[in-house]
Amino acid sequence: MDLSFLPQLPFALSAPIMFGALLAAGLLAGEAANRYASLPRITGYALAGVVLGPQLSGLLSREVLQALSVLIDLSVGLIVFELGFRFDWAWLKRNRWLLVTAVAESLFGFGAIFGTLYYFGFEPVLAAGAAAIGTATSPAVVMLVAHELRAEGQITERALLFTAVNSVFAYVALTLVLPFLHHSPYQGWQQALLRPPYILGGSLLVGAAGCALMLVLARWLGKREDRQFVLLVAIVVLTVGVARSLNLSVMVVLMTLGMMARNLDRRHVLMPLSFGYGGQLFFVILFVLTGAGLEFGAWGTAAWLVATLLVVRFLGKALAILVFSRLSGVRTSGAGLLAIALLPMSGLAVGMVRDASELSPAFGHELGGVLLAAVALTELLGPLATQFALRRAGEAHPGAQGG
Repeated sequence: MDLSFLPQLPFALSAPIMFGALLAAGLLAGEAANRYASLPRITGYALAGVVLGPQLSGLLSREVLQALSVLIDLSVGLIVFELGFRFDWAWLKRNRWLLVTAVAESLFGFGAIFGTLYYFGFEPVLAAGAAAIGTATSPAVVMLVAHELRAEGQITERALLFTAVNSVFAYVALTLVLPFLHHSPYQGWQQALLRPPYILGGSLLVGAAGCALMLVLARWLGKREDRQFVLLVAIVVLTVGVARSLNLSVMVVLMTLGMMARNLDRRHVLMPLSFGYGGQLFFVILFVLTGAGLEFGAWGTAAWLVATLLVVRFLGKALAILVFSRLSGVRTSGAGLLAIALLPMSGLAVGMVRDASELSPAFGHELGGVLLAAVALTELLGPLATQFALRRAGEAHPGAQGG
């Protein structure tokens, strides 16, 4: 009997099977976390990733994660664009102390981490690199928890603004520090002079070019939400690709794209961004893959340092917000809640740690694992902190479910 038409067993798990299983597992885990434990859905997505990833079951290998990294870029790109799109310069001009407070929050957070690491004996340049990476709050966590809760109000808007500012601050600070991490002093000075203006200037130009293209095409396409969402995805993919090809900062490019789109759209051709069902697809993918890529290794050897850095980071941010609270219009009672909302460290820190470790193996050996463990912890528990802060502030919509 000729049975050659039957598949050979065991058959390989193809990309479509893996992709579908990934989506289904993430969606079910997120809904279960929200329905039965009142957790934010993104915590469930990330936990599904941890289970599927190389840390536990290994169903999502590091090779598969690398192949799917373009989906992470796209998902993060949409979030960072919306974050930048919330920058209303006219409003900030009327509330200058708010911008000052946001910058101070970044500086105090940086200083707290740097001072702690320097006190414990780490070289200043290594401590500065770690402080730059540790300053950033996760745009994805803050944005999506706010979306899930349909949160609106002072704490929510300031959390989003401060996240945008400290994310840009972290990338600029790391760009300035990276050349000095290089093992060759001569080449380090060359990079110190040439790398920052190239990365920052180039990122601004690419973001501006993407904005100009988006405005021209949006005017031609008209104010149709379906068309403009496809246009947004296309522009984000294009700018991410160009930024990667030119070794520029994807974060700065997309933040620039969003900010310029908001403030240069004089004819109001762009519609308010609505992620809809397409956005939900990207967010499930983002947090499942982020969870799969988390690393917890340093918890076995340096848990005390991880915990210490997270505590001083929080205290530094809280102190800055409290000091400037009256001038910036933040309620004193809300200063602590705002600092809690900013607890999640950015998942993009994984790439920043990789870049720093490539230039300085000493950085990767001494601090890379510590930072990755801190990111892993706050990516899983951070959504709970942000959810708590926004609910305690009374800004969650009454009809929003658990997260």
